[in-house]
Amino acid sequence: MYDLINLRINAEVRARNVKLCRDKKIVLPTFAQMVDPSKTPQKVIKELSKMGLWDVHSENLFRINWKNESVEKGGTFGGVNYIEVPKALTGVKARVLALVGKWFPTGGHKVGATYACLAPALISGNFDAINQQAVWPSTGNYCRGGAYNSALLGCSSIAILPEEMSQERFNWLKAIAGEVIATPGCESNVKEIFDKCHELDRERGSSIVIFNQFDQFENYLWHYTVTGSAMLEVLQELRVKAENVRGYVSATGSGGTLAAGDNLKNTYPEIKIAASEALQCPTLLRNGFGGHRIEGIGDKHVPWIHNVKNTDMITAIDDEDCMEIYRLFNEPEGIAYLKEAGLSATEIADLDLYGISGIGNILSAIKMAKFYEMEDDDVIFTVLTDSSAMYTSRLTEQKNQKGPFTSIDAAKVHAGALLHQGIDNVEELGYYERLRVHNLKYYTWVEQQGKTYAEINAQWYDRSYWKQLPAYADKIDEMIIAFNNEVGLL
Repeated sequence: MYDLINLRINAEVRARNVKLCRDKKIVLPTFAQMVDPSKTPQKVIKELSKMGLWDVHSENLFRINWKNESVEKGGTFGGVNYIEVPKALTGVKARVLALVGKWFPTGGHKVGATYACLAPALISGNFDAINQQAVWPSTGNYCRGGAYNSALLGCSSIAILPEEMSQERFNWLKAIAGEVIATPGCESNVKEIFDKCHELDRERGSSIVIFNQFDQFENYLWHYTVTGSAMLEVLQELRVKAENVRGYVSATGSGGTLAAGDNLKNTYPEIKIAASEALQCPTLLRNGFGGHRIEGIGDKHVPWIHNVKNTDMITAIDDEDCMEIYRLFNEPEGIAYLKEAGLSATEIADLDLYGISGIGNILSAIKMAKFYEMEDDDVIFTVLTDSSAMYTSRLTEQKNQKGPFTSIDAAKVHAGALLHQGIDNVEELGYYERLRVHNLKYYTWVEQQGKTYAEINAQWYDRSYWKQLPAYADKIDEMIIAFNNEVGLL
């Protein structure tokens, strides 16, 4: 058995972290509370009822879940935040359900993955919140979540992201993170992010701790436990028959969000899991490379925490389709056209829930539905990672490059990028196709990042390797409860 999450105790550092949390009046949520926020202490709920969703107060740690009220201030908790994507947009018979990331603090679900990485290190003493900086290497939203959680916990952070990411991200980070480092290139340039981490490690040594989302199994664990549970709850509430739970789609990204599909597959063994990427950088599909504009999904490698053996399909999405649909959903002429196309007032209001990567996930769901010829009762689940608010500067860029978005443009985009999305650039994976993708991990992780030959083989051949991960949630919860008891605020 591999020790996939380090929970070994450093008593001296842990004691300092306990004192820090006591002095700053910080209580940490458990995985169980993130799955079911009704278990949140009443004194915290009382504070949240007066607090903004993005406010830098430690009580907002308890808003790291999929069940926040969909308001910017004063909300507590309700049901799972999800929407059903209108068939007038997808053009397929199957139902496409999508979790909504907008109602997390920071406006994206990555804040959950960063908390899952930071909290175990804090409660075990493997991160010294007083004397060390937390480093968050990212293609966009992860470093935002990491910087935010670091600020809530009163520790210093370093946010790393590519220089071509949206200006909204940089503007917000400058006010939250201790340092912001822009690396060369776009979200495809993940190696440059890793290189910067190695450089910081050489320069600063033990004064930093790097929380690398691409190899931290805490990221996998959060999505498996919290995101997967939210999807299961929706499917059960809607009373979807097991034979109709057909698909789960997520961009590859760091590999974390795909873990929700692993949870779904335990309950619905026949479900197909699709890993999506940009056509302009078809790493999984064609061992390819390149740059693209679907911000935040990362690529040019296979994440260490991607359980490739559970992946059934690869879909590659043209970034031009995503950019055009983003304009359709946000430009006045596009919205007017969609009203005429039959979208209800609620569905029009929901258009701001789709960020660019979320649009990419929807297009992948369309491809999957068409590939498997799904019927009316069939369901595909996916994720809207963040919302349109993360990318408004892109509208100005697109207008400057292409001119105004007209009603004719709207009709073209709706008919082409959405209704006529095809099954091109799709690959259904058999055993050896999966093995081909898994083997790509070697070049990044063994040759470059120091993982072992034995462990990369264990990921493929050892049946217990991935199955041991879910049990870590209960172990971490026990440690969080003990930590909170020592802090003594409850």
